[in-house]
Parts: sequence; C-alpha cells; structure tokens
Amino acid sequence: MATHTGSRVIKAPPHAIYRAFLEPSAVASWRPPRGMSAKVYAFEPRAGGGYRMAFVYDDGGRSNRGKTSADADVFEARFAELVPDARIVEVVRFQSDDPAFAGEMTLTTTLHPLPAGTEVTVLAENVPRGISAADHSAGIASSLESLARYVE
Repeated sequence: MATHTGSRVIKAPPHAIYRAFLEPSAVASWRPPRGMSAKVYAFEPRAGGGYRMAFVYDDGGRSNRGKTSADADVFEARFAELVPDARIVEVVRFQSDDPAFAGEMTLTTTLHPLPAGTEVTVLAENVPRGISAADHSAGIASSLESLARYVE
C-alpha cells in the first residue's frame, strides 16, 4: 500500500474550506477530478458519520475504466476525525470486485492558516495498488484546484 500527497494554497480562510467538506452539494461540485462528475447517495457530516458517492466519467468510461463499473467509481467513506477549521480524516473504501482496489484508504486533509489564505494538504495512506501515484497526484491536484475555485 502506497502513500500519496498533494497541497495547494487557497485564498480563503480555513473555516470556508472546512465547510466545503461538510456540505454534500459543495463536495459534489469540487471533489471529482477533472473529467468526472459526482453523485452523492448519502451524507452524514459528523465524526463517525460518512457518505456514499460515485465519481462518474464524463465520457462514459471510454478513456478510463471505472473501479466499480465501466463508467464509475463508487465509494463509501467514514469521517474518522473532524477538527473544525483544522483537519478532516476520512476512511475510504471503493466498491469494486477488483482486488487492486481493495482495502481502506485514509485521507487526512490539514488546513494551515497563512497570511495569504490556507495551505490545504491531502495525505492519502494505504492507497490501493490499483491507483498509480501519477493518477492519484493528478486527481488530488485537480480536486484542490476545483476546491479553490469553489471557495475563493
């Protein structure tokens, strides 16, 4: 299992960014990487709560095959820790028959206030072997770019 990371300075206060992680419509708008959209099936924003969602490929899965179906990555996550305006820890499990995507991945997002905004760092631990470092880094960067557009 691998560890991947990414970060970006976003010109918004930690509180605005933290809120964007806890509102289902916000998450659906910024979280999917470029070339995908999100469908939120359940969302309970509290420690111990969680969500179930899908990232759906805009091209129907022609350029990339989804983890769950030809055109989608369905996953469930549990909020293991929520520290207001500072840290979000999510434990994610993909719905997939492919053993390359099995297991629980932990995503820890930290929010560090800066004079020019907030440094947002995502640490992905226990990344399933089916997710390459290059693809994951690009996905994290794309999501952080969308998050910046959403809150700035």
